[in-house]
Amino acid sequence: MTQAPYEIDVMISAKSIAARIEDLAKIIESEFKDTDKLVVVGLLRGSFVFIADLVRELDLPVEVDFLEASSYGDGMESSREVRILKDIRGQIEGRDVLVVEDIVDTGHTLHQVMEVLGTRHPAKIKSIALLDKPARREVDMKADYTGFEIPDEFVVGYGIDYAQRNRNLPFIGKVRFT
Repeated sequence: MTQAPYEIDVMISAKSIAARIEDLAKIIESEFKDTDKLVVVGLLRGSFVFIADLVRELDLPVEVDFLEASSYGDGMESSREVRILKDIRGQIEGRDVLVVEDIVDTGHTLHQVMEVLGTRHPAKIKSIALLDKPARREVDMKADYTGFEIPDEFVVGYGIDYAQRNRNLPFIGKVRFT
C-alpha cells in the first residue's frame, strides 16, 4: 500500500496529555481504592504509551496484561470486524480490571473486548480511553473514563499509528494529506 503524502498538525500537546493522565489517575485511584491489585489490560498496539504513563501515575498495586485486537489493519477505516489476535495471559475472575484503549472510534473494538472479558467474571471491570471520537460511533459504547473528546479527524502519535508509523510522536497529531 502506497501512502499519500501527509503532514501532521499538533492537536493535543504532550504537556496536555501528561496533565490529563494525572487527573485520570486520581479518579481511577478513588474508584479502585479498595482493590488488592488492579489488573490493567492494555489493548495493543495503540495503547502501549498511554498504559505506561497511566500505570506510573497510579498509586495502587497494579498488574499489567495485554490483549491485542484489530479492526483496522493498515487502513484508515475500521473494518468493523474485530479480531482478537493475542489474549491476556492472566486470570481475571473475581479481580478488578481496567481496560485501557487508545481511541474509541466506531466502538466495535472496545464493545467486543468488554463483552469477552466480562464473561470471565471479574469483580469489577471499567474502561478508559485516551481519545473518544463520538461522531464516528456505530455501537452504543463509551469508555468509563476519557482523556479527550476529539472531532472526526484521523490522528496519530502517542502510540497511535498510520500504517505502523508515527506511534513515537509525543503528542496527538491530526493527519493532513497534502
